[in-house]
Amino acid sequence: MPLSYIPRARAALRRFRRAEDANIALEAVIIAPILFWAYMATVTIFDAYRQHSINQKAAYTIGDMVSREDRALNVAYMTGARSLFDSLARSPEPSTVRITSVWFDAANNRYVCDWSQSIGVLPPATTAQVEGWDELLPILPNFERITVVETWSRYSAPFNIGIGDHDIHNFIFTRPRRAPSISWDGNAACA
Repeated sequence: MPLSYIPRARAALRRFRRAEDANIALEAVIIAPILFWAYMATVTIFDAYRQHSINQKAAYTIGDMVSREDRALNVAYMTGARSLFDSLARSPEPSTVRITSVWFDAANNRYVCDWSQSIGVLPPATTAQVEGWDELLPILPNFERITVVETWSRYSAPFNIGIGDHDIHNFIFTRPRRAPSISWDGNAACA
């Protein structure tokens, strides 16, 4: 008796394979997760680019603000700069802002650090770090000074599509506009 069901089962499978009714529902079940993932990926990628752009604009704002100073910077100024950056970048957690004054030594073809200060989790820049910035900074006239503003903030993706959480780092350099150099109020020499 059980062997008699085999030909009927084969015939039923053939009919199912050839049947074209209800394919739209089956295709929708197959394609819906793919479309949903593609939508989430699009939203996440757009959000990541948007946040990188906002952070870069905020970092340029801080760099421009520092370049217009003619008085010595201090801890209160750094705290205010970080607060402004967090507000502009809409950072959900506190960021790090590091300001470094650099001058170019043409005789030795290297950058020299005047001073560096940081507020946040990263330490001030060291002389060795500044000397390694030769590919990031422009060639300057001898003894010309620039101010480097670096910002770091954490990005958290709205959906886990492979981008993941990461730090957004910006490296901005500007010439002082109103004074020959930007100075620090106190001792902040590079280590």
